[in-house]
Amino acid sequence: MDVDERPDGHSESVRKEGSLLTLIPLAFGLGAAAGLLGAVFRLALQWADRFRGVVIDWAHGQEIFGFVVVVGATVAATECAFRLVRKLAPEAKGSGIPNVEAILRDELAPPPPILIPVKFFGGFLAMGAGLALGREGPTVQMGAGIGHLVATTFRRNQVDAKALLAAGAGAGLATAFGAPAAGAVFVLEELIRRFDSRTTITTLCASGSAIAISRLLIGNQPDFQTGPVPYAAFGTMPLFILLGVLAGYLGTAHNLALLGALEAAERLGRWSFIDVRAATVGMIVGLFAWVSPGLVGGGDVLTQQALTGGIGMLAISYLFLIRFALGPLSYAAGTPGGLFAPLLVLGAQSGLAAGTLFSRFFPASGEPPVAYAIVGMAAFFTAVVRSPLTGIILVAEMTGCFTLFLPMLMACVAAMAVPTLMGNAPIYDSLRPPRHI
Repeated sequence: MDVDERPDGHSESVRKEGSLLTLIPLAFGLGAAAGLLGAVFRLALQWADRFRGVVIDWAHGQEIFGFVVVVGATVAATECAFRLVRKLAPEAKGSGIPNVEAILRDELAPPPPILIPVKFFGGFLAMGAGLALGREGPTVQMGAGIGHLVATTFRRNQVDAKALLAAGAGAGLATAFGAPAAGAVFVLEELIRRFDSRTTITTLCASGSAIAISRLLIGNQPDFQTGPVPYAAFGTMPLFILLGVLAGYLGTAHNLALLGALEAAERLGRWSFIDVRAATVGMIVGLFAWVSPGLVGGGDVLTQQALTGGIGMLAISYLFLIRFALGPLSYAAGTPGGLFAPLLVLGAQSGLAAGTLFSRFFPASGEPPVAYAIVGMAAFFTAVVRSPLTGIILVAEMTGCFTLFLPMLMACVAAMAVPTLMGNAPIYDSLRPPRHI
């Protein structure tokens, strides 16, 4: 009997094993490509941040002319990013993660190749201009686009194509934050929402090779530096749960603010003879950049400041409120850019504020405020995205702090329960594009 005719399922097993043996090297190659592109994107954004700082320093010595240069350049870059997306690849706007999820659910067609350069240069212009957006949105969607290109080039079937697309997205997230485990967990928990051995193997291969390549360019250090943080005492768990409850309410408010900003931008576009939403956002961000340059951009510096500690309550409150408004406003511009990095800023600031208050009113707890800042990052992320495992592992890998798993787990449970009980949908469910094949 020919192997293809065996009734015991052996032939199907052989075909799957053979396909997986082909898929694994493709995943390693895909991860290397996504890691290289993601690392170059990160370096480009770092250069843009430095260049923006130099220009603003120079402009402050030029008085009114300098003010016009800073605001005008921010408006021009934001508007250019918006028009680049609208004319060449409309699906490249925003985070792109909801689009990747829709593709994996067969609700959208796979991305065209033009999406990759549009996402790269559009994201560079928007985030380089100072919009409060995250680099992970572009790297996730670009990674997914590379995955689709690999699947198409090597003529993989639909199952393998989806596995490669998801693996590319995970490699993109891993590269964005130097977090290979979080990239793999993100695919399983958020993108496909189930455990699938085929996708898991492919994603682990891609995330691992992405990190190996990207670290050649951006180094091996965690994104954020923290001092030694001891294991939390059991008696402090109620305080971490309270922090999670606070994060749940703040995350719900953030989701409502983001959706409200998008609705307002849509109305502004309909009422105007020309679409001025990007220019309006660019002008506001430019004003903030002129007044306080440290407030704009992805926010990694602000997160690091919170994790270092030493910020007064008044400064924390001011920074949190400004960034809470600036994030949804920036996302409403319709340019490429993600949500993760701005969420980590808000989580660290709210956690530091709560930790500072706890240390004053409950000095016997002995927990440093920085511990609450780290836990707050995971809790706020969970409240908005509803992916607690991704949030916990992402924060642990980005900070190098592996002593707070239990507090993060307790806080994330509360942070997820509050918006769920309030009927607030996860943000990527709310942002999912309409079904269209």
